[in-house]
Amino acid sequence: MKREMVPPWLELLLATQFFTTCPNHLLASRNECNLFCIQCEATPAAFCNYCRSSDHSTHRVIQIRRSSYHDVVRVSEIEDILDISVVQTYIINSARVVFLNEHPQQRNYGVSKTTSSSTHNCEICGRALLDAFRFCSLGCNLKGIQNDMNMAATIESSPQCCGKADVRKSDDGSGTTSDKDSCNENNEEEPPPKKIARHRRKGIPQRAPFF
Repeated sequence: MKREMVPPWLELLLATQFFTTCPNHLLASRNECNLFCIQCEATPAAFCNYCRSSDHSTHRVIQIRRSSYHDVVRVSEIEDILDISVVQTYIINSARVVFLNEHPQQRNYGVSKTTSSSTHNCEICGRALLDAFRFCSLGCNLKGIQNDMNMAATIESSPQCCGKADVRKSDDGSGTTSDKDSCNENNEEEPPPKKIARHRRKGIPQRAPFF
């Protein structure tokens, strides 16, 4: 997933708390808020099935599920609206899912977080991955994109003294100078070129005249 492909609703999805009781249907059964609408950005973003019937009947809604206390979503519900080609997927209850947020692997006491015997690890949280993917969740994928953007901005803003030639007029307006010339001005004066000694060729000897 590249930055230009990140949908505006993704950050809201990752920041939303699901599986709370719907405040509009407190006395109803199965009133947990496990649905999310990608067309609405109103808060609270999570809602129950009763709210879906009344407010989101014609909208694109995805259902959030739980696996080991972590929120997941089925790949079949988001693969056509979100690029998850670099995110590890898992099969849970015969359905392929992807985790929403970072879920670091629990390690034994005294073991470093970065230490792992796995060949593949998440680039953000270090979680061991089953296959050759870069991230373990949509949240880590988004953080990876933000890190790449920050690095690119840092490289673009870094000064380069002797980089590309910057042609500009000199002080007297008669010529041009470049960044290379300006760098030489700050350094010590260059030594004069060494003179190459050359042997003069002798002329043809002439005899003294006879008297």
